Amino acid sequence: MALISTSKENEMGAQWKARHKEIAANAKGRVFGKLSKEIMVAARAGSDPDMNPRLRLVIEQAKKASMPKETLERAIKKGAGLLDGGMNLERLTYEGFAPHHVPVIVECLTDNVNRTYPNIRVLFRKGQLGASGSVSWDFDYLGMIEASPCIKDADAELAAIEAGAQDFEPADEGATLFLTEPADLDAVCRVLPNFGFNVQSAQLGYRPRNPLTLNDAEREEVEAFLDAIDADDDVQNVYAGL
Repeated sequence: MALISTSKENEMGAQWKARHKEIAANAKGRVFGKLSKEIMVAARAGSDPDMNPRLRLVIEQAKKASMPKETLERAIKKGAGLLDGGMNLERLTYEGFAPHHVPVIVECLTDNVNRTYPNIRVLFRKGQLGASGSVSWDFDYLGMIEASPCIKDADAELAAIEAGAQDFEPADEGATLFLTEPADLDAVCRVLPNFGFNVQSAQLGYRPRNPLTLNDAEREEVEAFLDAIDADDDVQNVYAGL
């Protein structure tokens, strides 16, 4: 019996590991899919990252996510119209409320608007899908740069002032979050290393002005709602007033 039990345990362990790897691979695949879409849209303005700040930032994000070089280059060529069968993507934004009246903004990139809206409507069935402007007034649209100090005594306040950031605040693991005007995102990214900060990530996005505080059970319910939306293939970014 002991031998049979051990064998079954080993089999179950192998199945669990295989399933764990499958989940991780699927998650990475979704990340690469979202980044590929962003690259294609950015590359419409040109395939040279030195001449295209938006493309340069997305390429940096893709490299940090360990996107394969072939996948990255193919997305650039598709977006720039250098390959046949390029995808015509449209950016859509939806607004509404998660459970417990948490404001939510959902950004999508889609090649089929007639597919995306019905899917979003279904995903909001446990919340409330609103009209354009229903919650965006409660968010600021900003550049957000997370950077870590690379020299001793790097001064975040001095770096923010000299680089042209609007504001800054502490982030996780000793990093600093620099907030910028959308048009200044690339310029601030370029200057921060001169003041002892390595840029870890940079993106444009929505930041809540009046984030809500929930108890653990409420937050768990809202996070499950947001995770379901984020898993949709057409969804690029989800922002919540938490």
